[in-house]
Amino acid sequence: MALKICFTLLHNTLFHHHPQHSSSSSRTFFPIPSFNSSTCILHHEPHNNDVVHLATVFTKRKLNLTLLLTTFLWSNLSNTSGALLMAQELDLELQRYTDSKEGFTLLVPSSWSKVDKAGATALFQDASMGSNNIGVVVNPVRLASLGDFGSPEFVADKLLQAERRKESTKEAELVAASERSGDGGLQIYEFEYTIDSTRGGKKRIFSAAFVTSKKLYLLNIAHSDKPESPLEPHKRMILEQVLHSFDAAA
Repeated sequence: MALKICFTLLHNTLFHHHPQHSSSSSRTFFPIPSFNSSTCILHHEPHNNDVVHLATVFTKRKLNLTLLLTTFLWSNLSNTSGALLMAQELDLELQRYTDSKEGFTLLVPSSWSKVDKAGATALFQDASMGSNNIGVVVNPVRLASLGDFGSPEFVADKLLQAERRKESTKEAELVAASERSGDGGLQIYEFEYTIDSTRGGKKRIFSAAFVTSKKLYLLNIAHSDKPESPLEPHKRMILEQVLHSFDAAA
């Protein structure tokens, strides 16, 4: 019923249909500033003061709504700016490395140096601590894909078994195992685990693997994570970016 009266008033107002007889109980239409265009209000106006008061209330409501929306938008813009700034900082600290011969690519910290080591296809070391390193090994296999070898959890178990067989390893524990898609839908496994050894103490390991062109590509990121000097959140973010960037070269 209210909606019908509202549309009747709108029609009369737009087409200037005014009643010929005045009445003390005449009605006046007041549009309310709102996101809903069909919202309207009917108000009996026995006194002009009531109209002024109503207009003041609407003005305050509109102002409060404006302030609320401004605060909300500013908060979201601030969060977006912070995320963009963080992404720009990470971009400055990382640089793209591509091995066209072996067919892989990844990001590496720009301050880390590339070194030669037997058995490693590529190796990068932290200048301040050589035990913090990023290594890639490429070996021929008979598998067509990593899934032919097993699930992420199965491969992670094989990695941990290899770590535990080392004489220096005191403890090795899996943190996470997952799967993602790389270039062209390439199946890539990612792992995170911790080890405690007699050589370097406790470390955090991030690893990734994929198979393409009958080759197994294995990335290993090792960083000190001792109780007295744990891995910093910002450094962890950088290493995770390295991990997620590992892929076959296009």
